[in-house]
Amino acid sequence: MIDRMERIGRSLIQHGDHSARIYLMKISSEDCPQIVDALDALADREGYSKIFAKVPVSISQEFLDNGYRAEARVPQLFHGREEGVLLGKFLHSARSVEREPKLVEDVLAKARGQANDRMPVLPQGAVLRPLIEADVAMAAAVYKEVFASYPFPIHDQGYLLDTMRDNVRYFGVWHKGRLAALASAEMDRGAKHAEMTDFATLPCFRGMGLARILLASMERAIHSDGIRTAFTIARAYSYGMNITFARMGYRFGGTLRNNTQICGRQESMNVWYKALS
Repeated sequence: MIDRMERIGRSLIQHGDHSARIYLMKISSEDCPQIVDALDALADREGYSKIFAKVPVSISQEFLDNGYRAEARVPQLFHGREEGVLLGKFLHSARSVEREPKLVEDVLAKARGQANDRMPVLPQGAVLRPLIEADVAMAAAVYKEVFASYPFPIHDQGYLLDTMRDNVRYFGVWHKGRLAALASAEMDRGAKHAEMTDFATLPCFRGMGLARILLASMERAIHSDGIRTAFTIARAYSYGMNITFARMGYRFGGTLRNNTQICGRQESMNVWYKALS
C-alpha cells in the first residue's frame, strides 16, 4: 500500500504503513504549535514508529522540546534565507538504530572523494527535454522497471499527471525514441526550494552520466523559475546517487535514520543541498 497525502490544517503530510511513519512535508506557521500534538495523536492511533518533519529553524524548537532530534540541516532552504531543519522523532527505539553504519560511512567517503568531478556530455543521438503529459505512460513504465517499491506512487500514470500539472517538473533523456532516464524537481515556489528526486535510469543506459546531465538541466530550469535552493533525499546505501550529487557540488546535510521504505526495505537517507546562483 502506498502512503497517502493529507492535510492537517494548512500543512501537508504523507503517512501510512508503507514507511510506517508520518512525513510533515510542508508546514504552515498557522498550524503551530498545535500540529505537534496532532502528529503525535495520529502516530499513536496508526502505530507508526517515526515522525519526520521538514521545518524552518525559527519554528523547530517546539518540535525539539517534544522529543524530535535534528537529523539534517539545509542552509537557506526557506526563501533563500532561513535554514531548514529535518527532524526525526522515533517512537520505537529499534527504528533509531542504524543497521548499516559502516556502509553509510563508506558511501559518504566515496562520494566526498569524487566531489566536483568533470561533467559528462549527452551521448550522441540522445535528446534531453521536459516531459509532457503524453509522456506519462512511458515514464511510469520506466519507474516500474527500476523500482520494486517507492515511497510515492510514481508507477501510477494518474499520479504523474497530477503532479506534472501542479508543482513537479519532470525531465527525461530519450535515445532513439526510447525514454532512457528521467528525474523530477518537486518545487515549493513559496519557499523557493525544490527537491531533486525520482531519478531512474534503465539498466542498459547506466554508466553514461545521465543522472548528472539531467540534474544540471533541472537546476538551470528551476533557477529560472525563481528557486533559490535545491536539495535531495538520497538512499544512504546507494553509492551512485550520493556520488552524483557530490560531483555536482552539493553539500552533505545529514542522515535520516531508517526513514523510507524503498525497493522492499526501510532505508536511511542522506540529505544533500546546493544554493543555486
